Amino acid sequence: MASTLPDPCPDAQTAPGEGPAPSPRDFGGLETHGIDHIPDSERRGRPRELFSVWAAANVNYLSLVVGGALVLMGLSLWQALAVTVVGNLFWLLTGLLAVPGPAAGAPSEVITRALYGVRGNRVNNAVTGWLISVCYFALNLAAAATAAFSLVARTGLPVNSAVKAVVVVLIAAVTLAISVYGHSAIVRLYMPITLVLTVVFAVLAVAVLRHTDFSYAPHRPLSGDALWATVLAGVALIASGPLSYTTSADFSRYLPRTTSPWAVAGWTALGGFLPGVVVCGLGACAATAVDMNDPQSALQPLLPAWFRPLFLLALVLGTVALNALTAYSAGLALQAVGIRIRRSLSVLVDGTVSVSLTLYALLVSDFLDTVGNVLQLTVVLLGPSTAVYAVDILLRRGRYDGPALTDESPTGRFWYTGGVNWRGALALSAGVAASALCVDTVYTGPAAAALGHVDLALPAGLLVSAAAYALLMRGPGRTGVRVPPRSGRPPGHP
Repeated sequence: MASTLPDPCPDAQTAPGEGPAPSPRDFGGLETHGIDHIPDSERRGRPRELFSVWAAANVNYLSLVVGGALVLMGLSLWQALAVTVVGNLFWLLTGLLAVPGPAAGAPSEVITRALYGVRGNRVNNAVTGWLISVCYFALNLAAAATAAFSLVARTGLPVNSAVKAVVVVLIAAVTLAISVYGHSAIVRLYMPITLVLTVVFAVLAVAVLRHTDFSYAPHRPLSGDALWATVLAGVALIASGPLSYTTSADFSRYLPRTTSPWAVAGWTALGGFLPGVVVCGLGACAATAVDMNDPQSALQPLLPAWFRPLFLLALVLGTVALNALTAYSAGLALQAVGIRIRRSLSVLVDGTVSVSLTLYALLVSDFLDTVGNVLQLTVVLLGPSTAVYAVDILLRRGRYDGPALTDESPTGRFWYTGGVNWRGALALSAGVAASALCVDTVYTGPAAAALGHVDLALPAGLLVSAAAYALLMRGPGRTGVRVPPRSGRPPGHP
């Protein structure tokens, strides 16, 4: 029995004998599906739709902040731009992780049962799915709120704690409305959002590049271990964005089963990579001219007066688009943990938790420190989980049996031993352990200390978990990986 309840949708009801209910894409109402399987009759769309979904979500204030942080960390402009490109190449992994969506007709939160088993996957979803998503929602909401505070200040209202709380709640309400309506609303809204944000950031690019010091280098350039430590920390900071989307199949699962895997991976990766490089790069360029410790105030002198409020609105809009995806996946993760709750209600629960965390980040702690620490520390979990998932996709050649994945019974194919695929759990644990030994952020692991504070958490976690999973699942006598036929039907079915 699937751990989900359908959302009520009167428009989707059909009388007996009239055939399947229409897809949410047809009537634009609340999405009725949660983590259940999407029938072929409800599959619509083309893979190029994925570009605008990811592009709109990645033209945001947080990317601008992270780009500026690279220069603040002590890198020259060209070093920061190189780090930006390398870090954003991890969108290729996000694209790969979107491939199983059309094949399985299921979200990532269910597909990963193939990796960890039905019960093991509940733990995976609780930590790398729900918890990480809620933290990112809170960070992005805080970023949008800082832009909104500047808009409020322009009206003459006092930006005190009470006003800040109201602003955070209002932005969260708009974001959650998109997430509650679901997949159809996201696909329809994100193309115009992408176009609007492209125009705004084109104007921003002209203003920033006019003031950029392309020969910028810090007074005391980094070298040796200090340079490598900073470069690797910067790559991890950038890569934490694409790595956080181990849920990219959530947004490809409504595509027809016959959709090209290359197209799914390509449009997803391109939609994240291009805006990621451009926006982070603009943040780095701006940091050569102004102090990006306070991007809101620092960027104002670079911009025409008429454009400043439009820029702030665009920052809020871009972050709303990003957080709507995050909240959507967090809602599915909460269902996949095993809680029987409607998808729309699970999204609201996630939003409530995230708003509380956001208010703490804004009113109690230092925002920039919080961003840096959380993004770098999540790599310890996200790198290994991404690697295990990616290797599983390659081993199965992107073919997953959606109906079999929804079977939570002890006789189901993905029950494994006691509901856990111990090989997958072991591979993930090995990667997390290796990453934790090498991390140098909130704390310094023993390997990082021995290497002069060079943080190798990201490559260590990726390589160890990938190698361990590949060996454990493909070794002699292993039967963990079963590749279904191209039709996606279980073996033996007509």
